[in-house]
Amino acid sequence: MRIRGTIIIRGVVQGVGFRPFVYAKAREFGITGTVKNLGSEVEIHAFGDRFEEFLEAVSRGTLLSHIDSVDVQDLRDNPPDTFTVLESGSGSLSGFIPADIGTCDDCVADMFTPGGRYEGYWATSCVNCGPRYSIITAIPYDRERTSMAEFPMCGACESEYTDPSCRRHHAQTIACAACGPQLALLKADGTLVAAADPIREAAALIDGGSIVAIRGVGGFHIACTEEAAPELKRRLGRTEQPLAVMGTPEEVERIAVVSEEERRILQSRERPIVVLEKKDHTSHPGISGLHTIGCMLPYTGLHHLLFANLAHPLLVMTSANLPGYPMITDLEIALGRLSGQVDYILTHNRRIVNRCDDSVVRDGYIIRLSRGLAPKRTAIDLGDACILGVGPELNANVSVYKAGFCITSPHVGNVRNPQTLAYLQETAEKIGGLVGARYDLIVHDLHPQFLSTRYAREVAEAVGAEVMAVQHHRAHIAATTREECVGIAIDGVGYGDDATIWGGEVFAGQVPHLDRVAHLEVVPMPGGDLATRFPERMLYGILPTPGVRDLLSSRGWSDIELAVLSRQVERGLNVAATSSTGRVLDAAAALLGICRERTYDGEPAMKLESAACAGRASAWDLEFLRDGGCEVLSTRSLIAEAYRRAAAGERVNDIAASVQYNLARGVAAMAVRAAEERGIPRVALSGGVAYNRAIREAIVGEVRAAGLEVVMNREYPLGDGCISFGQVVYGGSGED
Repeated sequence: MRIRGTIIIRGVVQGVGFRPFVYAKAREFGITGTVKNLGSEVEIHAFGDRFEEFLEAVSRGTLLSHIDSVDVQDLRDNPPDTFTVLESGSGSLSGFIPADIGTCDDCVADMFTPGGRYEGYWATSCVNCGPRYSIITAIPYDRERTSMAEFPMCGACESEYTDPSCRRHHAQTIACAACGPQLALLKADGTLVAAADPIREAAALIDGGSIVAIRGVGGFHIACTEEAAPELKRRLGRTEQPLAVMGTPEEVERIAVVSEEERRILQSRERPIVVLEKKDHTSHPGISGLHTIGCMLPYTGLHHLLFANLAHPLLVMTSANLPGYPMITDLEIALGRLSGQVDYILTHNRRIVNRCDDSVVRDGYIIRLSRGLAPKRTAIDLGDACILGVGPELNANVSVYKAGFCITSPHVGNVRNPQTLAYLQETAEKIGGLVGARYDLIVHDLHPQFLSTRYAREVAEAVGAEVMAVQHHRAHIAATTREECVGIAIDGVGYGDDATIWGGEVFAGQVPHLDRVAHLEVVPMPGGDLATRFPERMLYGILPTPGVRDLLSSRGWSDIELAVLSRQVERGLNVAATSSTGRVLDAAAALLGICRERTYDGEPAMKLESAACAGRASAWDLEFLRDGGCEVLSTRSLIAEAYRRAAAGERVNDIAASVQYNLARGVAAMAVRAAEERGIPRVALSGGVAYNRAIREAIVGEVRAAGLEVVMNREYPLGDGCISFGQVVYGGSGED
């Protein structure tokens, strides 16, 4: 039996309280020696008769750690008299820092303990909670390499930091009101508001109807009451867009249907926004005109203290940045950009090193991978090459693969503008630097005009790496499974092999050899991107009939506008070709008068889904065509049937439900036939349209009824937030 040894523990062991955990176990088992951070591993020199028990205990790790391996080596040194935590040194970069997590129950209790050291202090945290990624500048994770370095510990905090019996032992974020970050309340013009308690004053202002920007962990939010939400929407220019809310657990349960799984996610330490079904689909119209509402619980000390002072149990809490743009983290930028949008700003002086938006989850599937869930570290063997995936154009992030692990960054945004491109570059450099990346391969989207494609080529040229283009929807499937499958990718847009816009695709094979075997009918988009903004254009592109022309005329289209639209479709002038699922749903929403203009991403399809919730679907006859070697579902016949039923006076809700159901039936039928013809036992499903519960469940039901396995990704988004990971998987699997 061993009584001494050097223990090397690798994995996510930084920022998770690992050294104090080891120290406590050493005292418990009578072990002497040392523990030291070495990059992304911990080195323990241990001596004692209970060495094996100690080894077993430390191998289990802490609440936030993730252990990849534990190695034990011989140790010939003489045993010391004590166990000591040593200063960190350089070493492996195979692990990573955990994501920011919510304030733990113990720290919340401390904030509300009368007379306690942390009573009323907003930045209270310990080894088990609080900011991590958002404050770190380099690893190993120690206070001097975070933005907490600007706040030297007072004597009382130093005492707890060095006390092995305290849960703040070696907590790098330890702080109190005497030495830690401070709050300030400002008017929108930057004038300081004199307030003994900025949180209490801010709560009173919000209760009174003011709109207040709040600086949080990874950026600024804008908060207001439900009564003030319409005014906030007016100021933001987002009158139709649903807003997220933060509320007490009791209030969330009162307004929404919350399953056991959703309750678990809401209350988890990651504390994402969870998209829930309203108990009354027509309730809270000033916040969300849909049948769903995005809810989250307080997750920072500031939030808990704010709600303790509020009369309202529910607040609108939306990101202060424009949709698709990076989170605002700097006070000066907030003062400039939020002028005219907010009345006050509640801010703090802890620097946000790495911005991080809220994560969003629906039905257990990730919509936005960010705070609490990212950076995400996945163990995967993709060979020896170091790979960077720069993601898609919309809802982008980056992924870095090195030595058996892939790190995916938090959500970046829509890389259509210089600000978000700069954030993408900044994020890639940050993640790459933290893992010591030296790239051999840069993978980008197939679209030659994307800013991310240009960036990928620039990086490759600078570092001497190879470049690879991967088609958008194949990346969706690669992110879902590396096994042989029939892959369904249904979304709004992706550049196809033939330079048309794909989005309703069925593949067969195994990464990196995925053949397109079926798709939705290719239809024209009159005006290109203009058809995504005005879905009635999409309707006419799919169904250019006199009846549709008369419908548009009755809605105010002039004869000149209709003549131009007609010529565009007939002659193919300024018309894009698409097989997109999203565009079919847009056309249906336009036909039924549910959405005539898109004011936010996905609006027509989301409103169609809400209308369909009150409807009853019926099975329609489906028409299938052939296009070369591909089977094709006719979406013209689907929309034509919807038009006939609408003209006959059938309920809009029933038609909406039937369009979704029959579109899903058709896609599933093509996938099942492809699987049966090729003897493939599984079907993978990905793409943003799969967030639609009715469509997803219809596809899954049809596939399972055929005796096939369904594979979906719960670790990465179904939407474009999985693309950078899929690109890396493709890159590590060989060229297509």
